[in-house]
Amino acid sequence: MSTIGKTPLHTMTLMSPTEFWNDSCSVADLKYAIDNGAVGGTSNPTIVGSVLKKEIDIWRPAIVSLIEEHPSATEDEIAWKIMEMITVNAAKQLMPIFTESNGRNGRLSIQTNAKYYRNANAIVEQAVYFDSLYPNNNIKLPVTKAGVEAIEELTYRGVNINATISFTLPQAIAVAEAVERGLSRRQKEGKDISTMSPVCTLMVGRLDDWLKVQVAKKGIITEPGYLEWAGVAVAKKAYQIYKKRGYRTRLLIAAFRNHYHWSEFIGAEMSLTIPPDWQKKYNASDVEVKNRIDNEVDPQIIAGLQAKFPDFNRAYDENGMKPEEFELFGSTRRTLLSFIESYADLLKLIRHIMISDPDVKGE
Repeated sequence: MSTIGKTPLHTMTLMSPTEFWNDSCSVADLKYAIDNGAVGGTSNPTIVGSVLKKEIDIWRPAIVSLIEEHPSATEDEIAWKIMEMITVNAAKQLMPIFTESNGRNGRLSIQTNAKYYRNANAIVEQAVYFDSLYPNNNIKLPVTKAGVEAIEELTYRGVNINATISFTLPQAIAVAEAVERGLSRRQKEGKDISTMSPVCTLMVGRLDDWLKVQVAKKGIITEPGYLEWAGVAVAKKAYQIYKKRGYRTRLLIAAFRNHYHWSEFIGAEMSLTIPPDWQKKYNASDVEVKNRIDNEVDPQIIAGLQAKFPDFNRAYDENGMKPEEFELFGSTRRTLLSFIESYADLLKLIRHIMISDPDVKGE
């Protein structure tokens, strides 16, 4: 591919079917991403917390107003209201893309409470509410056993899902099959699916991270470079299976740690949700923008990972895990804890404004 865009990411979007999203709901970050070809965005409590810390002067008045307008509201209720405000505000920037693409693109994801990872009914209830907030949404929910159950039900109800906290081939297949069941139920009842755009996230870098934890804990000696390829290998295998079986779910690559997590997927009919810092790194890089999705991961690397990492086998084998095992997988445990702890940090920020901020009436 010759460079024809303003930046490498822009060139990718012009010369291949590979799309990218902005992994932030900051208005400034989203503007930069859209200017460079982004067609979507995402949020979660971690991202919202980062936006608030970076843009606290912008959002503090809104938080103070919410506290004053809802005198009996808990810090949790205020936190979710501000998350809704930030997400809805960012989603407006993507509406022209949403309209032009008939709902395929231009969506901003909002994430259900990670604490609901064991409760399908709670996930569904919150997701249905989020779906009512703005039209160009994807609702993020975890790929646990309960999450897979919720995916089918939400898809049946016409809610566009973004399956997250997902790292493995068994999870990706479970998501795709749940979506197919939900879509089929809708079609049998004559309900419209023409504007539905479900996605399944694979957090490739977090699988790599987990294997590196295993190296440190168990003293495993392996070729260091092999550990940068685990997530890529799983995602490429999932992509080929999705294409072969004709799944109507689109894969979304997340959790960037190196340039393979971008460059190895160029040419795929998939999306990449890239954090602002990594967007700028890629755009400043000399990595050639060319089709690599059909390049196989070196079989020697895969064999090396299979020989020393049981959890790579669980991630790479379609039958490596059953849904009831998803929440026990190392990457899932670590990510759930991370998301729940980020939510606790967000609550702490709200709490400090609610209790000690002099701008709140009563001080």
